[in-house]
Amino acid sequence: MLPAAQAAMAVNDLPGGPAVNQTNLHPAATAIAAELYWLHNFMLVICTVIFVAVFGVMFYSILKHRRSRGAKAANFHESTAVEVAWTIVPFLIVIGMALPATKAVVAMKDTTNADLTIKATGYQWKWGYDYLNGEGQGINFLSTLDVTHRQMSDAGKPQGDDYLLKVDNPLVVPVDKKIRIVTTASDVIHAWMIPAFGVKQDAIPGFVRDTWFRADKTGDFYGQCAELCGKEHAYMPIHVKVLSQADYSAWVAEQQKKMAAAADDPAKVWTQTDLIARGEKVYAANCAACHRPDGKGAGPIKALDGSPVVNDADKSKQVAVVLNGLPNGMPAWKQLSDTEIAAVITYTKNSWSNHTGQTVQPAEIVAARK
Repeated sequence: MLPAAQAAMAVNDLPGGPAVNQTNLHPAATAIAAELYWLHNFMLVICTVIFVAVFGVMFYSILKHRRSRGAKAANFHESTAVEVAWTIVPFLIVIGMALPATKAVVAMKDTTNADLTIKATGYQWKWGYDYLNGEGQGINFLSTLDVTHRQMSDAGKPQGDDYLLKVDNPLVVPVDKKIRIVTTASDVIHAWMIPAFGVKQDAIPGFVRDTWFRADKTGDFYGQCAELCGKEHAYMPIHVKVLSQADYSAWVAEQQKKMAAAADDPAKVWTQTDLIARGEKVYAANCAACHRPDGKGAGPIKALDGSPVVNDADKSKQVAVVLNGLPNGMPAWKQLSDTEIAAVITYTKNSWSNHTGQTVQPAEIVAARK
């Protein structure tokens, strides 16, 4: 057996995520997911009974009245009772299936009275989260596939129960609270899906959709973008961490401290050394997955090492690319701060074989946004 195949088999069930040889739905972590699980089984039973009844009668008739047994075709006209029966019975079956399904769909769409509202924005290929209302309002961050998992994928050496599901910044929510998720996208259609929550909602550029969940247990829960969104589609996982109320409040306080500490004055003039050091971290978190840590790119992803745009004396060309993206799959990075964009551009202009000596200040990014 190939080493990669052996590694792929040496995994265990991932709590809150996929199980080995899983054939059923995920264990429910919300009331809606439990309702969908029951509905799935209910529909399956009805369909199985209909299948057995219809095909049972059909095969019985084929065998019982086959020509080799000398069966003679009956000559009769329609039966009103039979026609009434095969009209009323299917109608009652459909109503019996539609009522509980409608009840579940209506409940899934009721996003009112949420304790917490979070906007989930799909990017190629990561998720951005903005806490809009409730405890934690103002917190925002990007959630990207952990770089070590991308490296394992590139090397063809999968490892771990959470392979291609680990992210750098999971979405954090409190238990037993109604969480409204507002979805949209910046480039192409994505879909935010957590099977254990019974949640799957498209994220469409230029449109706003919403869904909700109320986790009834703490733990880690996993999902993926459920829309074919491009060549990195397989590297766009979703990780939701459900905490107790006390732990969630502590997390909010920690994040707010980090945001306050990281808040940069866009008018500040940085030294090139400090910008490069900051830019290296920004690059590793947001750019290295596609352009590679060595800046060489891969396939349709253009190299930054030796790039004519990066090495151009006109700094505004690279600034425009980073801010607005390109049609070939390069996403816009307007969600990064002015300092982060200035830092990562300065880093790429002075790394690898690029030695432009150029420095981009945050104030230049502020001007370019206008």
